[in-house]
Amino acid sequence: MNPINVLIVDDEELARCLIREYLRAHPDIVIVGEAEHGLDAVKQINALNPDLIFLDIQMPKLTGLEVLELTGRQTGVIFTTAYDQYALKAFDLHAIDYFLKPFSQTRFDEALAQVRKSIAQLVNPQATAIQ
Repeated sequence: MNPINVLIVDDEELARCLIREYLRAHPDIVIVGEAEHGLDAVKQINALNPDLIFLDIQMPKLTGLEVLELTGRQTGVIFTTAYDQYALKAFDLHAIDYFLKPFSQTRFDEALAQVRKSIAQLVNPQATAIQ
């Protein structure tokens, strides 16, 4: 399986650091970029086209929801936020998952297992239909 390219978007350095730390347990994942605010996130999403984005909602310049609307991104997004009131909107925008901060390594790993399944289905839809 090819590596999963990840973009981390959060205005808090500690939050980005925690995601980087949790990702260390997953050698098949490569961090291709980080963004501290929504405008930078839009640029990096368009330039890098990552497989997966960890996306905060409340950030300077653009919210995570606005980032998704501007990029038209409909796959490979996990929201990481301290605010539960945006969950329904996030899932309307096709989020894979919605983490409320603080979240655990176990919760994080479970979501990555779902990401891997989704990617496998995209790469080989016939294999998953047979199971």
